[in-house]
Amino acid sequence: MVIARCSVDYAGRLTAHLPEAVRLLMVKADGSVLVHSDTGGYKPLMWMTPPCSLLAIDGVWTVTNKGGEQLLISIDEILSDTAYELGSDPGLVKDGVEKHLQELLADRCEVLGAGWTLVQREYFTDIGPVDLLCKDEAGAHVLVEIKRHAEIDGVEQLTRYLQRVSTVLGDVKGVLAAQSFKPQAKVLAADRGIACVQLDYDALRGIASNTPTLF
Repeated sequence: MVIARCSVDYAGRLTAHLPEAVRLLMVKADGSVLVHSDTGGYKPLMWMTPPCSLLAIDGVWTVTNKGGEQLLISIDEILSDTAYELGSDPGLVKDGVEKHLQELLADRCEVLGAGWTLVQREYFTDIGPVDLLCKDEAGAHVLVEIKRHAEIDGVEQLTRYLQRVSTVLGDVKGVLAAQSFKPQAKVLAADRGIACVQLDYDALRGIASNTPTLF
């Protein structure tokens, strides 16, 4: 975690520039690099998600992801440089409805796809538990992350799980299941090869006859 006077440039599908100012630079153990200011809430001004590499030469951090996109952080002055090891995280504690959705889908994972079976609930990874590990009708492994309202953060979270689990299980597919989706989440999920399934909470409880919709 570095507080520095810096400017930042992004080069990829578009270009963007942050003029020189004092900012918080965070480099996380999973490889994420985030640039924060003192305003704007919890969201970073710019960021790069893993897998990516960081090369620091002559006061310039060059962060490159697998697609060749880059963050160029030009540091004029470092005001503070601190490192902390946070250790493993137990993961997010689900609220009542979200946890109940997980329980319902674990008992009826065939609603996600014909012939699907449950392998394990709360499948452990070193960056947190995945809601469901299933197998599809062809026997392929599928990670299912469940949200009430799916946003881009949910897609990023499932992407990180897929990257971790693929090192153990090999090729694995991903499904983001939610009661509602932000349009941006659907677009990003499609780009990552992740399927989106819209859930009807009442139908899962046997109150209505609607079924989940696959996007």
